[in-house]
Amino acid sequence: MQTKLLPENLDLHAPDGSEIRLLVETERGSSAHCELPAGGVSKAVRHRRVEEIWYFLDGAGEVWRKAGDVEEIVEARPGLALTVPTGAHFQFRNTGEGPLRFVLTTMPPWPGEDEAVAVEGPWPAA
Repeated sequence: MQTKLLPENLDLHAPDGSEIRLLVETERGSSAHCELPAGGVSKAVRHRRVEEIWYFLDGAGEVWRKAGDVEEIVEARPGLALTVPTGAHFQFRNTGEGPLRFVLTTMPPWPGEDEAVAVEGPWPAA
């Protein structure tokens, strides 16, 4: 069993450029707190092996996802949950005045930086 408070300082920058604070991990999944500052735009990527579930806590933004012929942009706001299937292209941006924050769960646990592969997205990264 694990118990952990949200770390005050960030642990790392994700391959997409967002700020990551690591939470807990099991054999089958890991969770993290993700933050993108006001005006921030992530790099567009796809994952090789993992899938994710995101739950938005604070802020306002947009998330672009593309899987096969299905492509959409959804409004990110507190209370929204979404999935990022394995291999789906995705990118997100902060359209609000403050940080965009969400908790993400990665299944299986995050294997390392080579998991993310750069792709073309709708917005230039900032």
